[in-house]
Amino acid sequence: MGGKLFVVGTPIGNLSDFTPRAKETLTQVDFIAAEDTRVTIKLLNKFEIKKPMISYHEHNKESRHEQITERILAGENCALVTDAGMPAISDPGEDLVRLCLDKDIKVESVPGPSALITALAISGMPSGRFCFEGFLSVNKLSRFQHLNDVKSEHRTMIFYEAPHKLPATLHDMLVVLGDRKVALIRELTKLHETVERTTLASAAEKYSEVPPRGEYVLIIEGSEKQEIAQEEISFEQACEIAGELMKDGMPASAAARRAASETGFKKGDIYKCVTSDKS
Repeated sequence: MGGKLFVVGTPIGNLSDFTPRAKETLTQVDFIAAEDTRVTIKLLNKFEIKKPMISYHEHNKESRHEQITERILAGENCALVTDAGMPAISDPGEDLVRLCLDKDIKVESVPGPSALITALAISGMPSGRFCFEGFLSVNKLSRFQHLNDVKSEHRTMIFYEAPHKLPATLHDMLVVLGDRKVALIRELTKLHETVERTTLASAAEKYSEVPPRGEYVLIIEGSEKQEIAQEEISFEQACEIAGELMKDGMPASAAARRAASETGFKKGDIYKCVTSDKS
């Protein structure tokens, strides 16, 4: 019988956030696939865990996949950990998880801290709907393509960024997205954790002169919702809107009136459309 892959969340700064279940899992598995064994050994030493490790990261993942999966299929249990937070989130562990699932290897989550959720919770930004955009590419063209893709995004956006790239990232965000509210959150759960609520313009100006320190999570407000222009909705779609309202029990006349007010098309035309099939 084959083993399992355990996807284990580790602290994002404060080692006291290591969960009892995560400790138990790392103690019981046969080996650990770690992003950086030098980082993980500090965690293991802190909790007196002695377990063999194999490095697994972006630059060696292709050569490690077969080695890891063969050991699991042979009956060993493996814990996948990243340097901080949940593996497989903006992380090469995503590929290992997918490969294990393709090979019918059971994958089990041992949840722990997540920088994006932790940052969002203390950002003061709208959290009812949000999207995670990860790291921007270092390639200038790809960066602008990514930012242009989300320029009209209405949801709160979450990005990760390294300190040495932060000034350029803030500049590019300001150019493409325009000035918006932003929360810059760094050193989560550590001694110097800070939440800076400002605007992209102010942040770009500040960090063009002040060297950033620590890993950053950027929480950016979405674009303001604009009323959909009439030309963006066809007459057929306006009729569909009225038809859906009628399915919910609204009389044809009232449904046509509502659809007309929302789309700009004439009530009479919509009414004829939705009642023609009834005749």
